[in-house]
Amino acid sequence: MSLKASLASGPSTLDRSSETPVRVLRPRRASPDQTVRPTRAEIELGALRGNLRALRKVAGRARIWAVLKADGYGHGAPAVARTLERAGVDGVAVALLEEAIELRDAGIRAPVLVMGGYYGRAYEELLAHDLVPVVYDASHFEQLARAIRLTGHAERVLVHLKIDTGMSRLGVRLEELRRLLEVAASFPQIGIDGVMTHFSSADVAGEEGEQAMVEQLSTFATGLATVRKAGVAPRFVHASNSAGLLRAESLASERAVADARFDAVRPGIALFGVSPSEHLGCPDLKPTLRLRSEIVSLRTVPKGTPVGYGRTFRAERDTVVATVPAGYADGLPRSLSNAGSMLVRGKRAPIVGALSMDLATLDVTDIPGVAMRDEVVAVGEQRGPLGRDEITVREIAELAGLIPWDVMTSISRRVPRFYRDF
Repeated sequence: MSLKASLASGPSTLDRSSETPVRVLRPRRASPDQTVRPTRAEIELGALRGNLRALRKVAGRARIWAVLKADGYGHGAPAVARTLERAGVDGVAVALLEEAIELRDAGIRAPVLVMGGYYGRAYEELLAHDLVPVVYDASHFEQLARAIRLTGHAERVLVHLKIDTGMSRLGVRLEELRRLLEVAASFPQIGIDGVMTHFSSADVAGEEGEQAMVEQLSTFATGLATVRKAGVAPRFVHASNSAGLLRAESLASERAVADARFDAVRPGIALFGVSPSEHLGCPDLKPTLRLRSEIVSLRTVPKGTPVGYGRTFRAERDTVVATVPAGYADGLPRSLSNAGSMLVRGKRAPIVGALSMDLATLDVTDIPGVAMRDEVVAVGEQRGPLGRDEITVREIAELAGLIPWDVMTSISRRVPRFYRDF
């Protein structure tokens, strides 16, 4: 087993939103070799590769483009992208141009799809880094064509066209699609290589979620017909996120609708071993994230002693309190105060008192043998002398009134990422 340090973020980029270029420095992720605090996120790269293999079985012949937005769902996008690229992933998708440039600066050569649709005045950066933009507005074609002209870019630039099928967020609406295709046709230096949409309710259980997918697939089919009638023959058609992928096969067979896997799928959260919904599963998926720390203080407080801000907890007995250097600034929801727990020596220890920015306090009275420097696991599995237990991302999300995505992407950059490879 090897333990690899995470890389700091890449070079700075230029803010082109004003006439005078402004140097913008990306926040640097904490580096393991420069971190004193024992709190860290451990990423299991072997589990990540295993999840990719499991999703390939579900995807069938569809290509897999790994969605690595929000710093790879909190896992550290460059390291995750390198692992998936070596494992043969077909492409990578991100939300922001800045995220895409970070991956290119980290040496990622796989196709990178930029889905957010906002490129400011940085279309030249799209060209310089060989990125694939998602477009849905006439201005995208106009600005991209201008950048092609100004830079002397010789090759035809390929884009993916997004159709709004019911998300009402991004994408061209059906009634505007024909006009947009006419605009696109006036720019032969730009080619529509892909057509895509996004499901709004693929993770919703039962009839409601299925009906929403059926309606969106029907709208998408109409849009695809319009695209093809205009003489555009996209190589790639894609719609499914993690939930759409896990639901696609059964939906197609039960409802006799188009297979929502199409030519490519875009799994995000499932790659990290977390199901997008309780009712959608893939038994071979394994969690990739473990958030751990250590006990840095132990004290016994008498019955009636308050603990933490606001005195929201008072000891109902003589209580052994352990202090752990991890708090809400590290990604632990503050609503876990007096509600959540962490693992010590393989057993659950309740969080007592208000979870603070940098510290948490645990009741370890019932943890025999507890000692300073004992490992504490806030997210993930622990095996210890008192047993084996696991605190999942979904469990934390439900306790905190959040969604798993929120928990994973909230782990801040001050928490160093360590990469385990088995």
